[in-house]
Parts: sequence; C-alpha cells; structure tokens
Amino acid sequence: MDPQNSMVLKSGIWYTISNLILKCISLLTTPLFTRLLTKQQYGDYNNFISWQGIVIIFVTLNLEASLISAKFDYKDKFKQYIFSILTLSSVSTTVWLVLCNIFMAPLSAFMEINPLYINLMLIYCGFYVAINIYQISERYFYRYKTSVAIALGTAFGSTFLSLFLVYSLKDGLFGRILGGVMPTILVGLFLYLMIARSGKRIDFSAWKYALKVCLPYIPHLLSLTVLNSVDRVMITKICGSEYNALYSVAYSCGAMVTILMTSMNNAFSPWLGDKLHIKDYAAIRKVSKVYIAGFCYLAVGIMILAPEVLLVMGGQSYMDAKFVMPPVAMGCVCQFLYTMFVNVEQFEKKTIGMAFASAAAALLNLGLNAVFIPMFGYIAAAYTTLAGFLFLLVIHMLLVKKYGYGEVYNYKLVAAIVGTMMLITGGMNLLYTNMVLRIIAIVAYVLALGVVFKKCKDAGLIERFLKKK
Repeated sequence: MDPQNSMVLKSGIWYTISNLILKCISLLTTPLFTRLLTKQQYGDYNNFISWQGIVIIFVTLNLEASLISAKFDYKDKFKQYIFSILTLSSVSTTVWLVLCNIFMAPLSAFMEINPLYINLMLIYCGFYVAINIYQISERYFYRYKTSVAIALGTAFGSTFLSLFLVYSLKDGLFGRILGGVMPTILVGLFLYLMIARSGKRIDFSAWKYALKVCLPYIPHLLSLTVLNSVDRVMITKICGSEYNALYSVAYSCGAMVTILMTSMNNAFSPWLGDKLHIKDYAAIRKVSKVYIAGFCYLAVGIMILAPEVLLVMGGQSYMDAKFVMPPVAMGCVCQFLYTMFVNVEQFEKKTIGMAFASAAAALLNLGLNAVFIPMFGYIAAAYTTLAGFLFLLVIHMLLVKKYGYGEVYNYKLVAAIVGTMMLITGGMNLLYTNMVLRIIAIVAYVLALGVVFKKCKDAGLIERFLKKK
C-alpha cells in the first residue's frame, strides 16, 4: 500500500471511529432528552439548531473552504493565512452581532426564537469557526490525533453539561441550548489564542484571496443548509412543533449516513487535493471506486437497522416516523457523491457554478415542500430533500465535466451506484414492515461483509495496513 494512501486510510478510519463515538453519545442521550424535554421543547430546540445551521454560514463566511487551495498558494506562510482568515471571520461575527441586536424584535418573531438564544447562537458561531479552521488545517497534513481529541472532548462536554442543565434548571430548553454552546465557546477561545500566537500577524491579502473563493460558496452552503434544515422550519410552521420533533428524531436516524460522509471526506479531500495538484487522475479513479463502494455498503447497513435506532432514540411514540428514514439516508448518499465533485470545484476555485446549482436545488426543495407537506404531512419533506440532493448530484457532475475534469471520476459507476441505491431505498419501506425479510437481509449483509473481509485478508491487505506506522 502506498504510504500516502495508508495515511489517508488510517485518518479516515480514525475520523469514522471518532464520529461513531460522537453518534453513540447522541444515541445514548437522545432518549434522555426526548423524555426530559416536552415535545414542544424538543421541537423548539431543533428549530434553534436548524436556524443555527443557516446563521453560521453568514457569520463565519465559511472561510475554511479556501484551505484546500491555500495549502498550495500560501505554502510558505500557511499558519499566517489561517490566523488571517480567522480574524476576518471575527470581524464578520461582530458586525452580525450588532445588526441582529438592532433588529432583534422582528428577527426573534420571524425565527420563533428567544432573543437570548439568538445571541448565544451568534457567540457560538464566532468561536466554532476557530475549532473548525484548526481541525481542517490539521487534516490537510494528515494530523488526525489532535483533531479527533478536540471533537470528542467538545462533544462529551456539550452532552454532559446539557444533561446536567436540563435536569437542574426549570427551563429545560434553556439548559439544552446553554449546555450545547458553552463547551464550544471555551474550546474555541483556547484554539483562537493558539492560532493567533502561531500566525503572529494578519496578511490582508489572505482576506481578498479567501473572500474571492468563499463568497460565491456562501449561496452554495446556504442552499445546502436549506435542503437539510428548512424541512424542520416549514414543518414547525405548517404542522407544529410536535411533528417537527417526530421528523427530527427520524431524520437524525436516517442521517447517520452523514457520519460516514463527513468522516471519509475529512480524509479523502486532502488526498484528492494532492493528487489533483500533480494531475494523477488514474490514482483518483482507482481509489474512488473503493471509496464509493465502501461508503454505500456501510450506508445500506445503517438503513437496515435504522428503525431499531429510532426506537431507542425516541421510544415507541416516535415509531410512526420510521418511513422518513429511507429517503433521508438515500439523500445522504447523493450528498456524499456530489461532495466528491464539489471537492474538485473547490480545488479549482470554481465556486460560482456551485452557488447557482445549490440555489436552484434549494428553490426546488422549497417549492416541493410548500406543495407536498400540506398534502401528505411531514413525511413528504424527506422525499423533497432527496429530490434536491439528486438534482445537485447531476448538476455537479456536469459542472466538473465542463471544467475539464471529466476523467477524474467514473461517471458510469456513479450512475450505476445511484440507480442501485434508489432500488434499495424503495425496498427498505417493505423491509420495515416485514421482520422476516429484514432478518434475511441482515444475514445476507453480514455474510457479504465476511466474504469481503476474507478476500482482503487472503490478499494480505489487512496485514500490510496494520504494519504501516
């Protein structure tokens, strides 16, 4: 195994393990939160999280998206570049904090969030960016240990502080929000000071460089956030907070596939940037085949077991929402696939096309939600989100080909994977209603995993990997 590929694989495994631990924390504590909080409070908290995902894009400017190219363009002063974009994000945070407090009354009414919580959200965003920039910069040099430790430490702190405050305070919603933001603020402050000491001074040319790359990227991220979050906002407004609670718990189960996507992309994107830099497209095609196949296989496993996870997370009262999970999981698969193409666009600093594509997908999602949620209820939102992600995948495939990178990935393989996974997604609805078929599917899945493991062992791949330092 190539040493660099080994580093990618090992970092990917560690990111996946850490994210699985994080999800296990969520799985173990969600039943507590769904029982300690009323459905109204749980729905209001998910409304807060949905808006936080939208606000964080405007506040932080998503400047970390420029690191994939800045690694090469600012090779000799990368630490200074990191500090520079962090200070730019701080300027943005301050401006938004002032503006939001000036117009707080109408803003609070529109978002349906208490003004105190909006201020906590903004402060959280300001320090979250320090953690995010630090972690991503570490990943680009395959230094995964510190990044994993920070992620785990922050998650454990947020979870246990939230549980303590929800149990101790009269207002459980306030305890949940305060417990969620405080550890990030404290860790972010520490990392901010560390980055400042390392970067030493601000390079204002980095501001211009980062804004040129990231400003067109903001509509792209905003649109993706709309695809991921607006469902819950619209369900709250159309159906009520209790239905948002049902949808949110089921969405979390189905979106467990996102853990794999984030973990694997954390390792894949730095390696992809290195290979694109030297135009080694053959290596990218070879690795991406295994990358896609491995992801989809793991995604199917999560889809099969999702109802049991839903039962644990929410209890029997949430089981009516189990049919939300297959389309949500398939949407995550589409998101994983188009992220591979987005990585190429980021490397080439071609972000304008991304913005238009994502905006079109978001508008499609909003229109479909407005039509189908009133007609079919909250479950329809999962299918409208899937339609948006599928649309995005097709557009990004076409954009990458237009930019001259049609040889980077195997387009026929991607199309075949999407078709197969769509059939599997349709079959999941049947499996969820027939325990015998599900048991057969689980046995077949485990047997297939055993066959793959044996082939890898016979080929010596496992032994060679374990010997790599």
